[in-house]
Amino acid sequence: MYIDFHDSTNSVPTDYIDLLQRLLLFSANKEGISAEAEISINFVDNNEIQELNRNYRQQDTPTDVISFALQETVEGELEIIGENIPLVLGDVVISVDKANEQAMEYNHSMERELGFLTVHGFLHLLGYDHQDEEEEMSMFQKQEEILEEFGIER
Repeated sequence: MYIDFHDSTNSVPTDYIDLLQRLLLFSANKEGISAEAEISINFVDNNEIQELNRNYRQQDTPTDVISFALQETVEGELEIIGENIPLVLGDVVISVDKANEQAMEYNHSMERELGFLTVHGFLHLLGYDHQDEEEEMSMFQKQEEILEEFGIER
């Protein structure tokens, strides 16, 4: 899987990026995602994620992670027809500010928090959601399973 990292905060250490890349490759393998798939991970501050949250989700507050799935179809959208089109899963945007706040709040490492948010965003790109209690249980169980098997624990 091709993973494109962008850090507009210039604050995420390269060893964290390496860890997250390995975690995403592990997650993709577990979920049966093609090695040809593409994804981008974007690290931003609270101001930037608040703007995205306001513009795309109509919630004018900073959040920890937002995913923009490109494989989801909406009513009335035309189907792309063709062969050998790369599987572009979409974009995950993570607030480094929120990740720092939550790592302190939950009393775990920044590695753990970034790992959790990365897997959470990735699973959203694959169609997992938490709109109701059953979906939330399924998605959070999948997240914990991936993180534990990879070796990132609370």
